[in-house]
This record gives sequence, structure tokens and C-alpha cells, in this order.
Amino acid sequence: YQKSRYGLRPMPIYLGVIYGIAGTILSILAVRDTRQHVQLEASRAANPASALSFREVFVLASFKDRNLLAASQAGLVNNLNDGMSWAIFPLFFTTLGLGIERIGVLKAGYPIVWGVGRVVTGPLSDRWGRKGLIVGGMWVQAVGLLITALGGHFGWWLVGSVLLGAGTAMVYPSLIATVSDASHPTWRARSLSVYRFWRDLGYAIGALSAGLIADRFGFSAAIVAIGVLTFMSGTFYLVAAVEAKNPA
Repeated sequence: YQKSRYGLRPMPIYLGVIYGIAGTILSILAVRDTRQHVQLEASRAANPASALSFREVFVLASFKDRNLLAASQAGLVNNLNDGMSWAIFPLFFTTLGLGIERIGVLKAGYPIVWGVGRVVTGPLSDRWGRKGLIVGGMWVQAVGLLITALGGHFGWWLVGSVLLGAGTAMVYPSLIATVSDASHPTWRARSLSVYRFWRDLGYAIGALSAGLIADRFGFSAAIVAIGVLTFMSGTFYLVAAVEAKNPA
């Protein structure tokens, strides 16, 4: 928004348009197709998989395979608390007397830590394994949410935002990688699409569920509830998932 004598007016999202055009150009010029790598991996697989329909892959990735099930629920809950944060946090901080600038700092801290951190955590998951980063990341997010709900001043809320971003950075690339690890090359793309279906569904579920809880019990209760759910999701992953062999 831009201030004018008539108040606040929306500004065209030029920056987003530039990012979109730049991303399209770079994807054409700089990204290489990895099809040959996948074909080589498939030819060397110990147990070549028969062709699976999308329906079969959907059932397998959603319910039957324990690693894919664990990843799908963790991805859903991860994006659930993200959707909750965008829907609830600005209203929550406003009721506590924060202005737009300070709310902006708190909301910006989360994606900055997330975006920068996953550049580090992605390669680490190749070396250390996926499971520890995923479970730890979900638990770190839960702690960040509880600190946000129960903290009494800006410093604690900033710590909560940083922890939420750090936990998401640990989880996000590791989940994509673990889905790839658990999927045969011949149906890996479909498996990833099913995982992303469940993961991105979390945005809508998070915003709606947090709104309903907040309307009935208050903003703090909604944040605490989602924090507890996030911790439980990490615990479920700890119990259900089996660590894949070190990809590196």
C-alpha cells in the first residue's frame, strides 16, 4: 500500500511480476532436464516397479506406504500452521497493541529465516538423513508457536517467529527429499504431486480451523492448539517413518 492524501491505496505488484518473468526465463535458460538421470536410476533399481495408475499412486502415497503417509501428514500440518500464522498472527498482534511496522517485522522474520535456512538444511538432509531434521523441525515449530502464544512482549514474539522459520527450513526440503527417496523413479513425479496435494491443502485447513478456534476460544488458544498439533505430527513421524539409506 502507498500513502496518499486520500489514505492508503493498493500499489501494483510490480515486484511479483518481475519475479515471475525472471523465474520463467531462468527456467528456460538455466534448468536442465534430469530425465536421463531418472531413466538410469530406474534401470538400476533392484526391484523394477510395474506401471502404477495415478489412483494406485494416490492410495499408496496417502495411506499404504508408511514413509509417504508420514511425509504427507507432516507436510499438511507444516502448511497448516503456516496458513494459521498468516490468518491469525496479524490480528493477534493487533489486539496486543502492536503497530503495522512491528507486525511486519514479526511476519517477515519467519519467511526470511525459512528461505535462507533451507539452503543449508537441504544439503544437510543428504548427509545427516531426513528423519531427524523433519522430527526436530516440527518440534521446533511447535515451540515457536507456543512462545508466540504465551510470550508477553515483542522480544519473545520475535524469538517465536525465528523458531517457526527455522523449524520450517528443517522440514520443507527434507520432506520433498524423503518422498523422492520412498518413490520408485517410474512413479516418483505422481507421488510428489500427491504429497503436494496434501501439503498445500494444509493452508486452507489451517486458516479455517484456526479461525474457528479463535472465534470460540480466542487467538492464543488457536495458536496453542496448532502448536500442540504440530508437536503431535512430529511425534507421529518419529514413530511411523523409517529412515532411508543415506542418499549421499
